[in-house]
Amino acid sequence: MPQRPSLPQFITTGAAAIACALVSLPLQVQAASGQQKILEEIVVTAQRRDESIQEVPISITSMSGDRLNARFASGDDILALSSAAPGLYIETSNGRLAPRFYLRGLGNADFTAAASQPVSLVFDDVPMEKSALKGFPLFDMADIEIIRGPQGTLFGRNTTAGIVKVDTRRPTAETEGYITTSAGNYGTFNVEGAVGGTLIEDVLTSRVSFLRQKRSDWVDNGFTGEDEALGGYNISAARIQFEWTPRDDLTVWFMHQRQDSESTTSLFRANVLSQGSNSLNRNFDRDKVFWDGGDGNEGRIDSSGTTLKVDWDVNEDYTLTSITSFQDIRDRFGRGDIDGGFGCLFTCSGPAGPASDPFTPFASPFVVNVDTGGDIDLEQYTQEVRLASNFEGPMNYQVGVFYFKDDFFGTAANQSAGATEFQTGSTANIENTSIAFFGQGSYDISDKLTITAGVRYTDDEKEAINIRFAGGVPDEVLPKIDLDDDNISWDLAFSYAATEAGQIYGRVASGFRAPTIQDRLEDDPEVTTADSETILSYELGYKAQYEKLRFNIAAFAYEIDDIQLTAVGGASNSTTLLNGDEGTGYGVEFEFDYIVNDNLVLSAGYGYNKTEINDDSLAVAPCGSGLCTVTDPLNAGGLALIDGNPFQHAPEWTANFEIDYSVTLPSGKGEVYIYSDWKFRGETNDFLYESIEYTTDTQFEGGLKFGYRNFENNYSVGFFGRNITDEENILGGIDFANLLAYTNEPRIWGIEGTWNF
Repeated sequence: MPQRPSLPQFITTGAAAIACALVSLPLQVQAASGQQKILEEIVVTAQRRDESIQEVPISITSMSGDRLNARFASGDDILALSSAAPGLYIETSNGRLAPRFYLRGLGNADFTAAASQPVSLVFDDVPMEKSALKGFPLFDMADIEIIRGPQGTLFGRNTTAGIVKVDTRRPTAETEGYITTSAGNYGTFNVEGAVGGTLIEDVLTSRVSFLRQKRSDWVDNGFTGEDEALGGYNISAARIQFEWTPRDDLTVWFMHQRQDSESTTSLFRANVLSQGSNSLNRNFDRDKVFWDGGDGNEGRIDSSGTTLKVDWDVNEDYTLTSITSFQDIRDRFGRGDIDGGFGCLFTCSGPAGPASDPFTPFASPFVVNVDTGGDIDLEQYTQEVRLASNFEGPMNYQVGVFYFKDDFFGTAANQSAGATEFQTGSTANIENTSIAFFGQGSYDISDKLTITAGVRYTDDEKEAINIRFAGGVPDEVLPKIDLDDDNISWDLAFSYAATEAGQIYGRVASGFRAPTIQDRLEDDPEVTTADSETILSYELGYKAQYEKLRFNIAAFAYEIDDIQLTAVGGASNSTTLLNGDEGTGYGVEFEFDYIVNDNLVLSAGYGYNKTEINDDSLAVAPCGSGLCTVTDPLNAGGLALIDGNPFQHAPEWTANFEIDYSVTLPSGKGEVYIYSDWKFRGETNDFLYESIEYTTDTQFEGGLKFGYRNFENNYSVGFFGRNITDEENILGGIDFANLLAYTNEPRIWGIEGTWNF
């Protein structure tokens, strides 16, 4: 088994990689020194103030323009960003309802609606805690920043792994806007747009944005004989903003957004894997399932969010900022035929047949007519107040307080075969209250060296009341659960201008994830909680920007104490929260943007993540059907020992590259362009235990967009394709009854037009 490097080895290896980068950079730049096109500076707000991305002592990826918009041309949700940046992975077993984020291998595979996540999605300065809030449609975006590593100082909601920070376009003084329309196969239709400008000169501006996405059902149900029974979606979302500046030292920004969405949740497919293989077998048909339940795997969500941000320049030295937000999910429902097949497939008598053949009944001890669903209501309130200095001297700082409260009510239930209503399950009412005090400061020791330090105190309280029900009526009220913990997290970083164009940086940071309570209570109530976890992370990197080349490299290592884990599946199809003794990870990240010439720009990224669970006694239930080839040792109770295994859903590596090619026409009035993006992920383990069937190999997907842009009249027309090679990639599985898997979206192609005004 590979050994985790010691801290001195990590630093030595990282320093060697950075030294190689320093030596090779000037040669690459000189080759392009005669060209006229240069890279623009990227400004980010990773430290709650505007800074060049090259000066922030954190590993960051910023995505905007074609790199962002091309990925959503076919109506994809936020999962389109998965593997589009080093170390970033996003997956779901609930369709569009609940994406789960991973950075540097660290995330949470818990599909239950109240699960906490180590990666925080921060939407217009507001953390979206529950996974249902993370699925809000993306449209009219300014940029997205992927900020790696613990971010406990300034962003304090469970950010042991990092942040995906989404910023929408703000109102402008000039009247401007756009409309984009696309249409493609499978009845795909998308339209989005925005318009904004001045309402009262120098006082009030506004912006209105909207999104409409639709795809027809395209998957047949072979069991019922219904054609085009599921697979579609119908999504509407809108946003309105006002920015009021009654005087030069005061700005008030108001935003309200809402979505009303219906979609098919994940398509579970029974026995599409064969014993001893992790490849899709002949049972897989992308256009067909064989279901006797799930009622079409309906998913719907009706939610809204309101944010009020006030910036007041108290004087020339200080700015006081208040951010107040209320997020409301009035209805979020998801349902699924999670056995992925029909009952006769598993329980009818008849000749024994291979487990890989759904058309031949075989003897099985499992009753797998399982139809599950869940419905939640959620209210989240946050309030942040911070004071930031604006000194001209070498030191600046900010201090503040952050208050968080959410009230979650959810039902998780099962439906028996043939029943018209959910029969057994539980309801959960979970309240979470947290308050944090934070501060961060930076000091320029010299023109070349800057030190940054921060600290945050967090107190987090959760309480839950769970009620079992049977036959549709309450059956048992369980004892109230109370969890409370506090923590002091901190970070310390330096940045040193090693050359005129580049800097070396280093960072040590801690992070904290509070105790967790899950909402799905169908088994032992003692397995519904997990204790706090803490992380200590080390990072060493180099960043440089020249006229033609932007280059970033980082090496990292981290150690998590009492790591929170989720054991999903087994014969009971349960969801169990665990704490392991320790989790470790290390790796490297690399990114560059290079202007080859005035027509061609190349971008690429690579992230390697080596993760490991360290607990020599921790054991989980293996594949419940008995059909998996489990490669872990088993204890006396038949449980799989997971010491040394990688983290769940943690790709060993990710890679991405983009090609942006354009040629201006002789008239000078327009250009033709081609943009292509590709993403890859390496070996990934689907469960805490390891098996041949549920360890996926390298996967990739590619996208393409080409067309014509008219500069004179501000419009563009083009063709797009997503998953252009029509890869059939396994995204995950459910292991309790058969060799089930769910897969990626099919190839989508179409035409798109945009008019900017």
